[in-house]
Amino acid sequence: LFAGMAALQLELPLLHTRSFLEEQILKTCRKNKLTKQARIRLSVFRGDGGLFETDGTGGGFIIQVFALPESAGNLNENGLVTGIFSGARKTCDSLSNIKSANYLVYVLAALYAKEQKYNDCLVLNEHHRISDATIANVFWIREGIIYTPPLSEGCVAGVMRQWLLERLKEEDYKVEEKPAGREELESADELFLTNAISGIRWVKRMGDKSFGNALTLKIYARFISGPA
Repeated sequence: LFAGMAALQLELPLLHTRSFLEEQILKTCRKNKLTKQARIRLSVFRGDGGLFETDGTGGGFIIQVFALPESAGNLNENGLVTGIFSGARKTCDSLSNIKSANYLVYVLAALYAKEQKYNDCLVLNEHHRISDATIANVFWIREGIIYTPPLSEGCVAGVMRQWLLERLKEEDYKVEEKPAGREELESADELFLTNAISGIRWVKRMGDKSFGNALTLKIYARFISGPA
């Protein structure tokens, strides 16, 4: 959040620190009687909501909270069926990694997935390589090595992506950030998606390619369902 704000030259008032925002989030959850699993959306904006406010960098924030089922974060029993959306592409620039309200490519990809009866859809960047999925980052496994596209490929800098990369490296898993096209994924042994809400979801099929989940199950058990 704060890295994205810095890239956009957007500053909250000095009193709105990380600890202040955390307390406001918890306060909002308590007020809405959300004491178990919940989804939090913290949005920051420039100025006071005008269309063309460019004077100054100050802004405000909105907190939204949503109840989640207790099953949220459980590994999906049935593997996902995915495809690749090529109708629009993500750019690879200084703004690509920010999770912002400008998500038209993802909306179109999600609509395409619905039309094709996919569970999710992978999104390409301007170089025709894999960026991420509609609401998740992409990982694949080949010969025991875990790969994911680097941030330079235009993917959102997901917090689960970063957290999982750090934990995997700490446990001496073989991990590599690597650009990939369709062919790279089609030669993979396993494919899974990550985000902060679902944790890990394994992919059973992409087009005509089928995937296993042996190492994905171990990663989920160690880092998602097991001790943090």
